[in-house]
Amino acid sequence: MFKRAGLAFGHGTQNARDEAAYLILHTLKLPPGELDSVLDRRLKPDELESVRAVLQRRVRERKPAAYLTREAWLGTFSFYVDERAIVPRSFIAELLREGLAPWVVNPRKVRSVLDLCTGSGCLAVLAAHAFPRAQVDAADLSAEALQVARRNVKDYALGKRVRLVQTDLFDRLSERRYDLILSNPPYVDAAAMRALPSEYRHEPRLALAGGRDGLALVRRILTQAAVQLQPEGMLIVEIGHNRAALEAAYPRLPFTWLETSAGEDYVFMLRREELP
Repeated sequence: MFKRAGLAFGHGTQNARDEAAYLILHTLKLPPGELDSVLDRRLKPDELESVRAVLQRRVRERKPAAYLTREAWLGTFSFYVDERAIVPRSFIAELLREGLAPWVVNPRKVRSVLDLCTGSGCLAVLAAHAFPRAQVDAADLSAEALQVARRNVKDYALGKRVRLVQTDLFDRLSERRYDLILSNPPYVDAAAMRALPSEYRHEPRLALAGGRDGLALVRRILTQAAVQLQPEGMLIVEIGHNRAALEAAYPRLPFTWLETSAGEDYVFMLRREELP
């Protein structure tokens, strides 16, 4: 049914089978990722009705599954999400599982982290777990997104360690200095924005649109990040499919490209001393 409807994926799953499995398991209140062990189960009439309803709703409304379930997963971490914030799916989450090793040698020495363009607050929560002694600022321009982030920070009992800040990039953070700045900013270029599938149009445009070439926010971050970092501090930014455009725009910057499940073209690192 999903294939016939021509649904678009990419908000936690990459194909029709995985999307259907996730929605069915969630609706039946079964653990995610454990489909094979329950395939022989027979559904009661009310369960079957609930499953059919959510699958039909996915086709009819063309919303990402996460907006239907109010839930998104990054590894073993579950986050609340709704249409006020982009669906969590950053490759930076993968890097935080290993505490940014080998680039961060001792995670306990990281004392201050900024999650810039935090959205739902997911990377801020993951950073607080990866760096147990760090105070984390979760910053976003959207007051609505920060409401979602506030819920996730509360769910993980991190209110004393994660501070939410409404700001246009660094504008209200000028007095702060960080050991680590993480950012998954809007980076979809204008042509790609015009061609977005329906599922992506349910997400806040503010969280996606990166200007003509997708680098409008990235340029501002690169211009300002050095003064916000501690000596030997690091900037880590996700930029989607814009590596070639970024390297052409900044041929003298020694970008280090970090390996993720999608390859080495999506997340870069720069140390403070390498920044303009």
